[in-house]
Amino acid sequence: MITPIKSEYTSTHESLELLFHISREIASTLDLTVVLQRVLALSMRTIGAVSGSIIVVNDEGKPVESTIIYEDNILDHSTEQISALLDGGLAGWVVENRQPALVLNTNRDDRWVKSSTQTEGSEKAKSSLSVPFIARDTLVGVITLSHPVPLFFTDEHLDLVQAIADQAAIAVMNARLYEASQQQVLVMGALANSASSITASLKLEDVLQRILEQINQALRVEVVSLALLNSNSGTLEYCATTSEDDSVVGLKVDVGQGIIGWVAKHEEGIIVPDVTVDPRFYGEFDKSTGFKTRAVASGPIISEGEVIGVLQALNPMDGGFGTDALAVLTGIGSLAGTAIRHAQLFEDLQVAHQRYRDLYNSSIDAILITDMRGNIIEVNNQTFDFTGFTKVQLQLKRIDEVHNLDVEIVGENLEYITPNETISYESELRTYSEKIIPIKVHVHTVQIEEQYHLQWTFRDITERKELDQLRDDLLSMVYHDLRSPLGNVLSSLDVIESIQSFDHDPTIQSLFDIAVRSTKRIERLTNSLLDINRLEAGQPVTNTEPTKVEDIISASVDAILPIANNKDQEVFIRIQDGIPLADVDESMVQRVLINLLENAVKYTPPESHITVGAAQTGQELCFWVEDTGPGIPAEKRPTIFDKYTRLHGKGGPRGIGLGLAYCRLAVEGHGGRIWVDEATHGGARFAFTLPMAKEEYT
Repeated sequence: MITPIKSEYTSTHESLELLFHISREIASTLDLTVVLQRVLALSMRTIGAVSGSIIVVNDEGKPVESTIIYEDNILDHSTEQISALLDGGLAGWVVENRQPALVLNTNRDDRWVKSSTQTEGSEKAKSSLSVPFIARDTLVGVITLSHPVPLFFTDEHLDLVQAIADQAAIAVMNARLYEASQQQVLVMGALANSASSITASLKLEDVLQRILEQINQALRVEVVSLALLNSNSGTLEYCATTSEDDSVVGLKVDVGQGIIGWVAKHEEGIIVPDVTVDPRFYGEFDKSTGFKTRAVASGPIISEGEVIGVLQALNPMDGGFGTDALAVLTGIGSLAGTAIRHAQLFEDLQVAHQRYRDLYNSSIDAILITDMRGNIIEVNNQTFDFTGFTKVQLQLKRIDEVHNLDVEIVGENLEYITPNETISYESELRTYSEKIIPIKVHVHTVQIEEQYHLQWTFRDITERKELDQLRDDLLSMVYHDLRSPLGNVLSSLDVIESIQSFDHDPTIQSLFDIAVRSTKRIERLTNSLLDINRLEAGQPVTNTEPTKVEDIISASVDAILPIANNKDQEVFIRIQDGIPLADVDESMVQRVLINLLENAVKYTPPESHITVGAAQTGQELCFWVEDTGPGIPAEKRPTIFDKYTRLHGKGGPRGIGLGLAYCRLAVEGHGGRIWVDEATHGGARFAFTLPMAKEEYT
């Protein structure tokens, strides 16, 4: 209750008493609206004004709060009306100049804003004064008072109102600060509640719904919607809404289109109190959904400094968006960005985990997961069928209790298995029924729940082993059955050559030579097959003697020269001068070189060249065959010397894939090694080492 005050004053004592009374009245509350109303009412009664207004401004001079009284009635007013007073009225002049103003006749002062309902010259003259509110050198507002009688106000009135304004400025500033702090408390409270609610789930659908619910509770609006940015298409797609009519979900908007598109493009929030006067408003959604949008508050959803979506609140139920609406929306947008990204990552992780689980369980191979010590932790479904053990039984075992661990490859304590590398070897699996199954083992490290584990894959190679054995048996039968008749053929050809000369008939001589070469080639093949079985069984090479390297290479070149000549290929021999003797089985080494030379002729284009040579390297002799063909891909080189391996498959030159396997076994049987590199001119360069004769280096 405001105590009436006399409208006239006659002494300094009365003035001081008046200011004391005003100070006590305005200091009794921190509510900005109440402070403004009390200051304005007391000021009007003090000097007898009929109408008045107080406008509170921010640091930029823009109105943030105001009150208007006319004949003891508090009037409703719009932001546009207050802005008009500051833009061109007396109050605006006072704010701009930070000086008080006394207008004796409003019709004779351009600073007075005429009413929009009055025509020029029809408005009655008034007396008016306006005074700035300045606290600590900061302009916080302006008070304007009017009386319907010109010349009513005097300089004394102006001084008194200035004194009231000086008293009230601190109260207004304190009320502003209090209101700002209260708004900050409300914002922080809303954000705290939102944070705990939004982050309570990692399911994306729940997270989106919780975000909308928190915004709805904080801003009290009709509808809240959320759109996420599709980085591939560059469009915003509505993903969730609080509206019962969810037809907006799935609709897309280009970045830059409409209010939410503007927010996404400029990465800042906005409040549009009236969409009908904002050109950014995109009304097509209202047409398609039947919803009537009046006002919009929209803010970006930020994650790791980037906009990933936009929040949109429509039609506040309390008439208009409060000053803290944008702060709340922006704060929740920041929280939402992190929560949405976490939910998306969690969903991606769940999908990946399920995909891995499906692949894991549907694999045709047995897959076992162990810790780094080899204790079995997890197995897939195929493992049960393959081993005959139950899951509980397997989880009580170590990996070496299920199959024969190759400790030379993986280490006794599995220490040879390193990250980013897969180790493979052949072994045997022991089933529950004590059955032995040949397997191919692949093992590599995997990271599960931030800990390293080992993944073992067992592939049943029973059919391959049986096929290999069938091949070996068949080859064994062939070369054993061929050796006797082949020996007879060679003996017969020798006898024919000794008793018959074909010099008089070159055609017959050519055919005879072909028969001899072909028969010798068959003999080399059968001997190589016999050597493969013998060397694989671990039998050593015993028939070695010092042999000239030149003789080995010359005999090998002579054997393949006819087929090289048929392709117009040149064969060059490069042998180091003074090369020592080799301690070898001459026949076996010749067959190694002949195999390599035949392959070189086979893969080298016509009219090209092949080089064969040898040189001493340390205490060994190194032989090589270099061609100018297509070469061998690096990924094929580690397996090129395995049995039944064919570089070009069924589409390439014919063969059974035993030639290079024999070469490896024969060279290793002599204590040497064999490998393949890229040749100087892009072809293949096969090289192998053999021991020197002992008398050469003792």
